[in-house]
Amino acid sequence: MAAHTSQSVAKAAGDGVGNDVAARGRSRRTDSGNRGGLRRALATHWYAWAMIAPVVLVLGVIIGWPLIRGIYLSLTDANERNVSRTIGARHIEATYEFVGLDNYAAVLSDPVFLQRLVWTVVWTVACVSITFTLGLVLANMLNRNFRGRAAYRMALILPWAVPGFVSVFAWRFLFNRDNGILNKILDGGGITGLSAVPWLDDPTWAKFSVIAVNVWLGVPFMMVALLGGLQSIPGELYEAAEMDGASAWQRFRHITLPGLRAVSMTVILLSTIWTFNMFPVIFLLTRGGPGDSTEILVTQAFREAFVASPRDFAGSATWGVLILALLMIFALVYRRSLRKQGEVW
Repeated sequence: MAAHTSQSVAKAAGDGVGNDVAARGRSRRTDSGNRGGLRRALATHWYAWAMIAPVVLVLGVIIGWPLIRGIYLSLTDANERNVSRTIGARHIEATYEFVGLDNYAAVLSDPVFLQRLVWTVVWTVACVSITFTLGLVLANMLNRNFRGRAAYRMALILPWAVPGFVSVFAWRFLFNRDNGILNKILDGGGITGLSAVPWLDDPTWAKFSVIAVNVWLGVPFMMVALLGGLQSIPGELYEAAEMDGASAWQRFRHITLPGLRAVSMTVILLSTIWTFNMFPVIFLLTRGGPGDSTEILVTQAFREAFVASPRDFAGSATWGVLILALLMIFALVYRRSLRKQGEVW
């Protein structure tokens, strides 16, 4: 019995050693296989890697370095008084110091951050929802056959073709309280009476104005994207639904909306990120005013770096990093919600 037991123990030990050796062998083969696969991929697709290398390098210089520099500055007390600078022939070395997360604590505890965040979220949700709704309505209209459809498409895409700053300056002229065309039209029709609408001089009207301008600029992109999605839905589905007695609303709900789901999710994400960071509309139309009623997070970061005295580079970098963190959190939550719905992204 003892002999059998010792033989079993020895066999088990031998099997364990053999398994360990086999596992190490498989691990080495896997590692060598991965390295071999990588070498084969590089040797096979070297031309593709060579073509994208300049783009990666440029993006690293344009985006990567400023991002790293911004994160570093957000951990210091850098401002225009203690950064390195050259005055005439004299060069002054930087004297700013590392302060850790003090800037983040100061910004997050400041009531201004919550005010800017709330208005930025309201501004983003309002612009994206209105833009998507109008873009979907116009895309459905242009997806039908009627005379002059090409002309209507060109007219509706025109705001997208005009440079953004030109459009904003044109709208600023339209919104002028004393000489603006909108107030002239309203006054001529007897709508406003004696007082002109303070489009850009009243906080509430200014918020409506910046939302209207951003929607006007964003509708063409949304319309074109959704129109492409509509044209990819097979027409046989609508014909079959119509033969089964489905109403127009039922066809829209059960065919159009599911068919546009992939396109809709993408354009909503892009539009949200763009609107959240939409600096030109706010700055060129109201400069954050009247007062600071239309300031969003990105214009506040600009104000810290270029308007405040002394210019607070560390504070501006902190606002920028927080904006990036908020957008990354939104993208992760958005991606998770899509995966729960069965969408691959």
